[in-house]
Amino acid sequence: MIVVERIAPDGTAHRITIGHHELIADMAAPDGGDEGPDPHDLYDAALGACKAMTMLWYAKRNGIPLEGIRVGVSRDASGERQGVYRLTTRVAIDGPLSEEQRGKLETVAGKCPIHRLMADARTEIETIFVPEGRSCDLA
Repeated sequence: MIVVERIAPDGTAHRITIGHHELIADMAAPDGGDEGPDPHDLYDAALGACKAMTMLWYAKRNGIPLEGIRVGVSRDASGERQGVYRLTTRVAIDGPLSEEQRGKLETVAGKCPIHRLMADARTEIETIFVPEGRSCDLA
């Protein structure tokens, strides 16, 4: 379960708790204090992290000598209100890789679970307001 709660009553930053991990999210200035990435950044970062981890998992599983991975993610949100949110990823990999191995990693990067979720799945969201003072625990 993920819990998001405001850190200070007069601030805009929120603590995101995921298991035993914590992150800070905030709105960029001038609307917020810019104390952490905003929700769009976190969404975009999920894609980059998934591509990198999927390539690493595949390389380890298949004995591919992958030494380094860098994934850059940029967004074009100009059409977001019209239902189009464009992400571009740029992937750099290092290691003594053959062209065949590079090609396999390129294919795998396009099949990471978050890429498929963002591109192919329909997400349905239900929002439930709980009484004041109650936990957000859905279990």
